[in-house]
Amino acid sequence: MRRASSAGRPAAGGRAPQQRPGGAEQLGFEGMPERLFVCTPSKLGAYADCPRRYRYSYVDRPAPPKGPPWAHNSLGASVHTALKNWYALPADRRRPEALATLLKGTWVREGYRDDEQERAAYRRALGWLEAYVETLEPEADPLGVERVVAVKTAVLAFNGRADRIDSRPGPEGPELVIVDYKTGRTGLDADDARGSQALALYAYAAERVFRRPCRRVELHHLPTGTIAGHDHTTESLTRQLTRAEDTARDIMAAERAVADGGDADEAFPVAPGPRCGWCDYRRHCPTGAQTPGKEPWAAVDRSVEG
Repeated sequence: MRRASSAGRPAAGGRAPQQRPGGAEQLGFEGMPERLFVCTPSKLGAYADCPRRYRYSYVDRPAPPKGPPWAHNSLGASVHTALKNWYALPADRRRPEALATLLKGTWVREGYRDDEQERAAYRRALGWLEAYVETLEPEADPLGVERVVAVKTAVLAFNGRADRIDSRPGPEGPELVIVDYKTGRTGLDADDARGSQALALYAYAAERVFRRPCRRVELHHLPTGTIAGHDHTTESLTRQLTRAEDTARDIMAAERAVADGGDADEAFPVAPGPRCGWCDYRRHCPTGAQTPGKEPWAAVDRSVEG
């Protein structure tokens, strides 16, 4: 996939003319299909949150240096990988006492304020995991763990990695369920599951990959042991897919504008707000830099020590 920079390099999904060796433009044939927009949920989400952040992440090359790593990302990655490795164990070894070794082996140390905070985060994460696996059936193997699903539409070439894909009995046979682990903010409810574009796209793609119905999506919040779920319909999945395709069209139009010599700041405007304090590229963005930055460990203070 080709991308654009503020210097005007070809953009992803763009139809910028190609130069023949002699300098003449190589034009596309009329009626040729548009190039699909290759994307993941995080790529679409970056643009929806702030087009400027999308540009810094996916368009400008070289990309601006990011800020320091976030402790809450380290915590989340450690927990996710420990659960992945728990399912990789033989069923007779999937016991809570195995988790301490698994979590130590996957622990990411970056971003914490000091050793004391890191140790507190480890102890709290281990407690989350031990309580969570008590709710699972050790002998039950999910259909997929950290499973990549992919699908193509008229606009998108989508791929994403689902935390877990379960197969559960349904009224007309086995049905798939998308499970997403959460270790961050509390208060997740059915509206969060219903509104999650990422979960909907996972469900849409999984149904086509496995050729089984997939309408149920769930957010499993480990700190509180709660599950927020939603049962999609064909219509609601289609609405989420249409939203994703509309976002992709906006991105491709912006990238084409830059490739054609347009101003990158105008093509990818900033969307200022509370997220600016958490943005990896805050110090490179004149608007975002006006918002006080969060300390790398600030979110862990709330979720672990609070």
